[in-house]
Amino acid sequence: MSRIPRDRTNPAGKRPGKIGRAGKDAPAVEPLNIVHGALPSREVILRFIADHPQKASKRELAKAFGLKGDNRVELKHMLQELEQEGMLQKNRKSLIRPGALPPVTVLDITTRDKDGDLIGRPAEWPEDQGVAPAVSIRQQSPAGRQGKGKAPVAGLGDRILAKIFPAVDRGGPAYTARIIKVIDRRRGASMGVFRTAPGGGGRLLPIERRGEEKVIDPDFTGGATDGDLVEVEIARLGRFGLPRAKVLSVVGSVGSEKAISMIAIHAHGIPHVFPPAVIAEADAAKPASMSHREDWRDVPLITIDPADAKDHDDAVYAELDPSPDNPGGVIVTVAIADVSWYVRPNSPLDREALKRGNSVYFPDRVVPMLPERISNDLCSLKEGVDRPALAVRMSFSGEGRKIGHTFHRIMMKSAAKLSYQQAQAAIDGKPDDQTGPMLEPILKPLWHAYEVMKRGRDRRQPLELDMPERKILLKPDGTVDRVVVPPRLDAHKLIEEMMIQANVCAAETLEKKRQPLIYRIHDGPTLAKQEILREFLATLGISLAKGGNMHANNFNGILAKADGTPHQTMVNEMVLRSQSQAIYGPENIGHFGLNLMKYAHFTSPIRRYADLIVHRALVGSLGFGEGGITPDEEAALDDIAAEISTFERRAMAAERETVDRLIAHHLSGRVGEEFAGRVSGVTKSGLFVALPDYGADGFVPISTLGTDYFIYDEAHQALSGERTGLGYRLGDSVTVKLAEAIPLAGALRFEMISEGREMPAAVRSFHKAGRRDRGQVRKKPGTRPPRGRH
Repeated sequence: MSRIPRDRTNPAGKRPGKIGRAGKDAPAVEPLNIVHGALPSREVILRFIADHPQKASKRELAKAFGLKGDNRVELKHMLQELEQEGMLQKNRKSLIRPGALPPVTVLDITTRDKDGDLIGRPAEWPEDQGVAPAVSIRQQSPAGRQGKGKAPVAGLGDRILAKIFPAVDRGGPAYTARIIKVIDRRRGASMGVFRTAPGGGGRLLPIERRGEEKVIDPDFTGGATDGDLVEVEIARLGRFGLPRAKVLSVVGSVGSEKAISMIAIHAHGIPHVFPPAVIAEADAAKPASMSHREDWRDVPLITIDPADAKDHDDAVYAELDPSPDNPGGVIVTVAIADVSWYVRPNSPLDREALKRGNSVYFPDRVVPMLPERISNDLCSLKEGVDRPALAVRMSFSGEGRKIGHTFHRIMMKSAAKLSYQQAQAAIDGKPDDQTGPMLEPILKPLWHAYEVMKRGRDRRQPLELDMPERKILLKPDGTVDRVVVPPRLDAHKLIEEMMIQANVCAAETLEKKRQPLIYRIHDGPTLAKQEILREFLATLGISLAKGGNMHANNFNGILAKADGTPHQTMVNEMVLRSQSQAIYGPENIGHFGLNLMKYAHFTSPIRRYADLIVHRALVGSLGFGEGGITPDEEAALDDIAAEISTFERRAMAAERETVDRLIAHHLSGRVGEEFAGRVSGVTKSGLFVALPDYGADGFVPISTLGTDYFIYDEAHQALSGERTGLGYRLGDSVTVKLAEAIPLAGALRFEMISEGREMPAAVRSFHKAGRRDRGQVRKKPGTRPPRGRH
């Protein structure tokens, strides 16, 4: 069992005060009337959770109220009821009020109050929850800060990671915050395309979907020319007219190659230029020594990666287990590049890697976490070159059960660099000059080991969603050539399963050593999301058992029932939407999707900071020499996990927006044409329609659907006419006409060509019941479309 790092909101490790106080960093709040040992009322529980977000788990609640035995069981049932009623929702292991901020949140500082104090709002906030709550940000003086280092100081426009507390003063913002770290400076800057104006100066055309134009005076153009992508800041806001802006930097021509991905890089504040000190440290790095290493250069480990991969951080090898105690068993070896040897804690390389969190992958470029000297050279497991690595040897029984493993710090030499397609072709009977000689001694044992491991995977039953991934192929000028769905080969599945098992071994070893680490955790779906899915599936005649103790195989049964039916894609999407988001955290709650109790990312330290932390933890706890985790890192795991989870979401948003912009640019010359699509989202404002052939989606405003009154039914994911009973549901195949394409915003607007279809009886009965509390929306003929994503 791992040691739990001390509460970072109480750095001194002092005993917490009485109930009614939110810890040393939080403001005092009025204490509740609590009878210790007695089951509290629903109102008291909700008040306590609102006032003590850091003590909102079932365990903490039971401890706070002194509940034991039957009262703890009753508390569990009460919390489940509050979840089902929508009064609470689950956030990792804690409970929060719907619309409440989690204990650690990313904030954008937007303004100051009348007293000059900074006010921020959450950087991410669902539109359907109204205006994001304001948060009063407390700047901490250096004298009042405990522990080492200076207190982080933020200003207007900055993006920060903050610890959230409920406010005492009910007349001001609902929350106060303590700054953990400044993530990005000057978030007040924005981007756009500069267009020259007669007489000098120009205008800024926004790249955001809801941005507004800005005037740029002649003295503030910063040398920008017509068509340049520029970064600006507000120079002056008047009472009338457009705001005036000043050009801070010229990114480049918007028509140039790779300009689309640069928009996302700048818009999300993704660091993409390595500071000189980082480059200097990387350039000065020398090949690793044999200190504390085993010599494995004769082991025929091979890399299997995409054909266009530039770095290779994992290698594999398999053989039959010679032990008579394990008949039919196999030994699988996974070797991972030893990044911890080169990237030491608190070095310039390390600080920059944490600032980035992960590599970001765009169709036209990669923004790496580490400089090329490290990622593509010294830590890349190149064919025929000595390279340092951390390796794990795993023994599996003939039934696919892992029966043991050991970790090693090694020096290896890759025997071959293969692509997925190349390895698969050899197994399928079409070896080439490179794979032919290694087919019998290396490739066939690997495939045999995968077949053995697959027995264990089938028994484990992880969540098996069928969501094909599309890949954009570009022309030499950086524009879209075509969108393809690469085939899912056994070679992909083999590497994936071997990496998963290596990650499990890392978590198990560190727990056994009582070493703090960062887990990859994935909570189960909330009861509220389960109920939405349950009601939706009922309209298709598919049942979902009630109860909070769900497992991945419950959802696999649903997917199996939908397989081969017209609803297959729709059911896969709804099951996906019901799932929680995987994140990083120092406290283990397991991985629901993989159906694993212990899981930590270990296999990609070149591109993920979480894996680097796990490598350091292994090096330190196993006595592997230099590059181990430090006490300061152990104490900061909470903050590090929160940061890299945020950076992961930042990367995903930037990658998604870039794809949207590329596809919108690709289709901008086809306005007026009709396309086959599928309803991929249903909202109060209209329909999202995906174009499967392009991997993009666009919006159909509700005002353009016809002359009927349309009602939004969340449970059935439908918009249906109150008078005709005809409408549209998630997953419906439709034909749409492209009405507008805005490449810089990545936005497509469609007009619906297909007539609505007759809604199921359950949707019609929804209308008759007149359940206005379900979020229905009417559309009157001739009204303007609601504001939203277009």
